[in-house]
Amino acid sequence: MVPEKRKLMVVSAAIAAAFALSACAPAGSNAAADYGNAAEPASENVAATPGATADPSATGAPDPDATAPPAAANAAPKLSEEEATEKLSGSKVARMGKVVVNEKGFVLYRFDKDGNKPAKTNCVGDCAEVWPPALTNDGKPTLKGVSSDLVGTVTRADGSKQLTLKGWPLYTYVGDTKPGSWKGQNVNGTWFVIQPDGAKNLTCLPKISKPVAPPADDSAGDSAGDSSDAGGTGSDYSY
Repeated sequence: MVPEKRKLMVVSAAIAAAFALSACAPAGSNAAADYGNAAEPASENVAATPGATADPSATGAPDPDATAPPAAANAAPKLSEEEATEKLSGSKVARMGKVVVNEKGFVLYRFDKDGNKPAKTNCVGDCAEVWPPALTNDGKPTLKGVSSDLVGTVTRADGSKQLTLKGWPLYTYVGDTKPGSWKGQNVNGTWFVIQPDGAKNLTCLPKISKPVAPPADDSAGDSAGDSSDAGGTGSDYSY
């Protein structure tokens, strides 16, 4: 009878774990499959991965005037309303809690490979295609539920200005196809939903997943296939 009892305990634990993952996933998602990598197993030891622990680096004061490595000589062209992030709002979403969203309601993220003292962005090239930076013309977005003392900018290599929160550059994620979604949480163990105080939101921490592939270049025609669709999964990109 003892072995049977142990089997029952193991099965019950597995069911509980599966339920916990489902409860942690964004509303309307398909648990792990919606985090960008259903085909390959993610790391089992999430707590030991970089960025999945407490966040002492988020306590420093922001440096609004900090810049990335030398910017382009020419100033970046003025952004259109569609390109610029014009509003930052502190909000709450199901299962995750406190987040910051832009004017379209999309959740914003921070990247562990960036820096906040001073502010520095290391997401360029294909990385910036998958994680579009929150760009600004004047560094003065409308704020709601976010302190103006925490908001600044960092100048990117192309001369454009990116909004920062407590020194951390802000990004959206192309894998989030609708407002309020947060499928970028814990991607590669380095991307995290950012809270209104600039800290990582670790309320819900799914297993580490891989980012979606960069969006297809329309000029490449059909030869690019479907592998670069923003909804694709399991890319091998390191960002």
